[in-house]
Amino acid sequence: MTAEVDKAAALALIPVSRQTEARLDAYVDLLLRWQAKTNLVAASTLPKLWTRHIADSLQLLALAPDAKAWVDLGSGGGFPGIVLACAMAEVPGAAVHLVERNARKAAFLREALRITGAPAIIHLADIRDYVDRLSSPVDCVTARAVAPLQQLVGFAEPLVAKGARALFLKGQDVEAELTEATKYWTLAQRLHPSRTGDGWIVELDRIERRLQPDATAEQPNDRN
Repeated sequence: MTAEVDKAAALALIPVSRQTEARLDAYVDLLLRWQAKTNLVAASTLPKLWTRHIADSLQLLALAPDAKAWVDLGSGGGFPGIVLACAMAEVPGAAVHLVERNARKAAFLREALRITGAPAIIHLADIRDYVDRLSSPVDCVTARAVAPLQQLVGFAEPLVAKGARALFLKGQDVEAELTEATKYWTLAQRLHPSRTGDGWIVELDRIERRLQPDATAEQPNDRN
């Protein structure tokens, strides 16, 4: 599949404005240049970059159409955070907070924001440290290919407790991840099938830590 065909398939699946398409084009061009020296996405996914990464990220907007303040945990190469920011550039008051602890990847994100003009803020920090310091309200918290669900739930719990909704992009093993997560957490969950493949979107609007019968029971690692 050529890049042009892949892009057309992605935008047929999830259409965007011409302005958003131009921002995404600039972002993709930058990512491909940086990919040669910094591992931002799996090389095997490059032939389907638009469907596997761009459209996969864009689909979150339909699940939270009124959300303006997003937090993207472990932003890495910018999925879904940069893509969401590109799509919301004309939305008054929209902002995506990109949390990334790798300085090289944060530098890439900074350059991506410069060339696209997308409304986002980069936080060079561990996820837990950032969440612990955050005081402003958040509409949605998201993550993709960062950590097992049980850890993501731990990261997101303080934000969800303050009214945020969690939207986590997950693969085919989502049921196993949910089974493991519910050993430690009580979750109000919905599963949405991905529009771009065999994955799922885990939506959470309530998270409560379960009481462990044994105080020495193993706890999920909540740090990144």
